[in-house]
Amino acid sequence: MNIRSLLIGIAVGILLAVGAGWMMMPAMMLKEYQSPFGVEQTVDNIRENAISQGWVVASVMAIDNSVKKYGGGDLPPVRLVNLCEPNHAYNILKDDKNKIVSVMMPCTISVYQKADGKTWVCVMNAALLGKMFGGVVAEVMGGTVAKQQQQFINFVQ
Repeated sequence: MNIRSLLIGIAVGILLAVGAGWMMMPAMMLKEYQSPFGVEQTVDNIRENAISQGWVVASVMAIDNSVKKYGGGDLPPVRLVNLCEPNHAYNILKDDKNKIVSVMMPCTISVYQKADGKTWVCVMNAALLGKMFGGVVAEVMGGTVAKQQQQFINFVQ
């Protein structure tokens, strides 16, 4: 009877731990910060900071405009700042086993306005993402990319 109770307790403990981890994952993977500036100034600050770190701003997409154009409703401004650092991308993508990570490239920082009129910045936790994949992805994403990403948005922290 004691062994059965122990096994049930272990199983319940594992399920609770997995459930808690699952519920906390979005808050760990995505980081949101309020910007002291409007949407366009926030985008400009990110763009300038990224370029000063040697990154390329591949595009800034106005998702709200696209949604409206193709039949969705009116949204407050939502911008996707798509960033790339060619050497980081190369180091990750040169190995076939890492090409799966390309679905998350380029690095994207989202800038949006909420209903209260305040501007927010959202970034993916590059360090955690890197740890999930390990190897070269962990070295690049968890090291330099994570540090530089924080420098791009240093004005909101």
